Amino acid sequence: MTLNDCFYIGTIVSKFSFRGEVLIKLDSDDPEMYEEMESVFIALGNNLVPFFIEKSTLHKSDLLRVKFEEVDSEADAEALLKHKIYLPLEALPTLTGNQFYYHEVIGFEVMDNQYGYVGKITAINDNTVQPLFEVEDEAEHQILIPINFLDKIDREGRKITVNTPEGLIELYKEE
Repeated sequence: MTLNDCFYIGTIVSKFSFRGEVLIKLDSDDPEMYEEMESVFIALGNNLVPFFIEKSTLHKSDLLRVKFEEVDSEADAEALLKHKIYLPLEALPTLTGNQFYYHEVIGFEVMDNQYGYVGKITAINDNTVQPLFEVEDEAEHQILIPINFLDKIDREGRKITVNTPEGLIELYKEE
């Protein structure tokens, strides 16, 4: 299992008890979805190591209290602090309609309702106020399109249609 086969769900932020329990800060709008997990992958060095869960319960709003098998002491739990937790991509629920996972649309073609073919999505930039599709055209221009201009997704055809304001795409193509 590699990082490319997984998605990030959270980080182990503290020990909880002397019996090896830990608290995981979940990066999720729906923490309840992670209460019934049987196992997770923990990034240790350059490896993803599977850990099996004995029990888990939600603790406050976005923390998951977990007891891993064979993690039975404070020292065992201490060794896991600040490590990131991952699940396989297959564990993601299937989204429909215009909902999508960022990793899912990389490589999709982008069509604009007025402009036509724009290019292919190379990345999603979510470090801005509003997330952006990073699109590269044939001339290797980078075009940034706010995700809120999304019109529809064609998963089978691997295409996204956007409805951008007039002139936005041309702005990026000027030499």
